[in-house]
Formats: sequence, C-alpha cells, structure tokens
Amino acid sequence: MTRQMIELDAPLPEALAGELARRVYFVSDAIVGFELVHDGGGSIVAVRVEVDGDPGDLTRKLRRVVANDVLSQQPGTPRVVWRSSGTAPLHDDVFGRLLATGAATEAGEGQVVLGEPVLGLLDALDALILDIAVEQFGARQFRYPTLLPMSVLHRSGYLGSFPQQLMFVTRLHADVDVYQDFLDRVAAGDPPDVLGHAQDSEYALPPTMCLHTYHQLRDAPLPAPSQVITSRGKSFRFEARYRRTLERLWDFTIREMVFLGDREFVLDCRRRFLEASIALIERLDLHGRCEVANDPFFLGRSADHIWSQWLLELKYELRLDIGPGATVAAGSFNFHERFFADGFGITVPGDGHVHTGCVGFGLERLAYAFLCRHGVDPAAWPDLTPPRRAHR
Repeated sequence: MTRQMIELDAPLPEALAGELARRVYFVSDAIVGFELVHDGGGSIVAVRVEVDGDPGDLTRKLRRVVANDVLSQQPGTPRVVWRSSGTAPLHDDVFGRLLATGAATEAGEGQVVLGEPVLGLLDALDALILDIAVEQFGARQFRYPTLLPMSVLHRSGYLGSFPQQLMFVTRLHADVDVYQDFLDRVAAGDPPDVLGHAQDSEYALPPTMCLHTYHQLRDAPLPAPSQVITSRGKSFRFEARYRRTLERLWDFTIREMVFLGDREFVLDCRRRFLEASIALIERLDLHGRCEVANDPFFLGRSADHIWSQWLLELKYELRLDIGPGATVAAGSFNFHERFFADGFGITVPGDGHVHTGCVGFGLERLAYAFLCRHGVDPAAWPDLTPPRRAHR
C-alpha cells in the first residue's frame, strides 16, 4: 500500500470537503483511504492506494471529479427545516452486538443477513410508515418485480446522473455452444468467462422504488386527477468502499410513496408527509434533523442539477443521530416538478400537467438509528403499534 499526495488545481473550500468525501472512492477502485490536507493557499488530497499504478493517471481522474462535481457547487450551510429539541444517550457498537448475537451476519460486500429482533423491527417500522400512507393519504399498495428494464433507467435520466451506483443484470447467450463452452470451463476448474458469454444487458437492479411506479403508469393518463402509490422492495446501489454496517448497503429495502397530480397537490402531500414523519420520529424518541439536500450527481451536469435542488428546495433529507457527531440519512422528501411525468408520458385529460414527488425511507437505516437509540433488547423499546390499529 502506498500514499500519494495529489495537489488540486484550485483550493477546495472546507464547506465542500464532504462533497469530495462522498465521491473520492468512485474515482478509482485502487483508492482505499484518503484525507484532505490544506497546505498554505492550496489543497492536497492524500490518498492511500492498494496497488502501485500511474500516479499521473490517478491525479487526472481526481482533479476531474473535483473540478466537475465538487468545485462547481456553491458552498453553504444547508437550511434545516426541523431539528429535534434535545439529545439522548446512544448505544455504541450496535452493529458489533448484532454480529455477536447472530442477529446480523455479513454475507459479502454491502450485504448483511438479518434475523430477529431486527426483522421484526423492520416490519414494525414499515407498518408505522405504511399506516401514514394508507390512513392519511389513501395510498394504493403495489408489489413490483425486482428487475427493472434498462429502458426505464434511460427514460428516467438515472443513467446520465448516477452511473457510479448502477448494478446490472445479465445472462448467458441462449445458444447451445455458449452453454457447452461455459460448462467446459467450469468442469476444467477455470474461472467462467461470464461477460464473454453474456447476453447484452436488458435489465438492471433497481436503484430506487419510484422508477417502477413511473414505468407502471407510462404513456397513459392517470385514472384520477391525483394519485398516491406506495410500495416496498429491494433496491440496489453500488457503494464502493462506502459500505458500512446497516448505514450503507449495496442491497437494502425502501418503503416509498409516490404522489402524482397538479403542483399544489404534490407539494401539499410532501409537506404533510414530512410533518407526519417528524411526529413519528418524535414519538419514537429518535433525534436528528431534516435539511435541504442534494443528490450525488456524478460526471454529468452536476452544478445545474445540484444548484436547482438547493435553490428550489426540491429535496429534504432526514438525518438521524447514531453516534457522537454521526448521523444516517434515513429518509428523503422529494419534489420532481414535471420531470418524471413528462419523461414517462404520464398525463391527465385536458390541458393540465402532472407533477410528481416521493417520500422514501431506507428501512435498514431507520432500524439502525432506532437500535443506536434504544439498544438491541426489544424489552427496552417503545411501543411500535400503529396508532390507528391500536384503537381498533
């Protein structure tokens, strides 16, 4: 392992250090660690690399990402729309305790096997969110298949915004010679040449649930002037070396609500769901904040997208405390304007336009924040019964 000092073309403001931090591992898979060093009037990124390579090539790549995706942003403090009124003691090494008791097992990079009591907690937290969606917003539930057609990622713009997180699905060519050659390699003990034998990728693993909803409603008018749809399912994002405990998984579960209708309807739904979510977080005695945020656009028109998200407050992010000075993004509240409706041909009769928004909760992240606050013993947990069901 070697250490390489990379001087940036321009000083990096301290306020943008976090934006560099959440992109640097995507610069090259050779990078295994880094730190930002302010040296006089300039900035230096000290990177640790696993194997020796071309220092100039790594410098070029890092400077490109910094110039395109980091320095192009406007440094500033995000506006906080809610902050918990107090602090509370937190349990330490929660993930270690889950591993020690067998409630969690690391199955691979970014993959964790979960058992009780975490499974029951995931379902209980999901039921609380679903209760809000159904009882207060009349949401219709759907269960979607896992695989997402590549055409949906094209149509949604995801391919051009977050290539670093995509995970693809392929299969062997439907050809007997391909199958035979593949079997011969396996029988000989050779590593199978998967990509050399593979069909072109037609499907991907979904990075988020709402894309299924837009695909479901594509190229047709809404059955009603407004609609709320909810779903729960697996989502997949390549997290490189950012993978960590239940905070950042490559394979995780999202409960999502999608709002479709006119602008006022969608914005009102987002506002009311945010208020209901904050009330739920306070009832669960969790602590943190909700702030204006932006998505991690990568190697695209990042500055335009990020600036509009900040300026128009298109995205709010719920960050919950998990340790001293540490939070996890457990939920987001998004307004897409007409972007997805226009892109997927979703209309309403007459001259009106469809706007969309969504609320999404990462259930593993929410559960992890809950465990960091209340511990791994269910006997010490607060009541998790949905309020309306409790009175039936």
